[in-house]
Amino acid sequence: MPTSIPDPRRRATGIATTVVAACLLCVAGSAAASSVYKWVDAAGVTHLSSAKPPAGTKYERVVLASTGKATSSSSGRTGYNAPTGTRTTAASAEQVARRNDVVTSLRNRECVVALESIDRLARGGQAVDPAEFSRLQQTADQNCSKDPAVRREQEDMAARLRVSKGDTCVDARNKLADMLEPGRRPTRDQLKTQQEFIESHCTAPVR
Repeated sequence: MPTSIPDPRRRATGIATTVVAACLLCVAGSAAASSVYKWVDAAGVTHLSSAKPPAGTKYERVVLASTGKATSSSSGRTGYNAPTGTRTTAASAEQVARRNDVVTSLRNRECVVALESIDRLARGGQAVDPAEFSRLQQTADQNCSKDPAVRREQEDMAARLRVSKGDTCVDARNKLADMLEPGRRPTRDQLKTQQEFIESHCTAPVR
């Protein structure tokens, strides 16, 4: 009987497939090692952590790019499980530092937004939904710093955010828009004064 000789092209293809699969596993492991997870619990409280949320929780994963920027992925996926055989590589010191910075930044934003909303509701003079107020308070408790100095900075940011969203700043932005309408001829000093006011008083500290 004739001897079967393996096709070298098939062998090469098999090797290439194995190499690609191995590379994908490494990339997946690296991404998992440098991810930040964001989810909202049953009470509506926002959580941010470098650890995965409980199984079955709907979450958004923020992957840290090699440049240090954070990119959102797996948005809305529930209970993401890594493929069988995927190895999660340990994060490097640089990845851990970047991940911690991203978690701190995201928590700071959630804290400031919650504090501003709490203050606005408290000053609104209207009936407040207890469940909504409780959700905001828990979000603040979950994400605001326990360090008194940092907490004061977050409260100052919340105050600036409240001003930037207030009537004075809304009117200031509308006035600048009117000045820039075709046919209007404001002086350079008028434009400069209006822009400087907006930049000084109406720039939101968080987006």
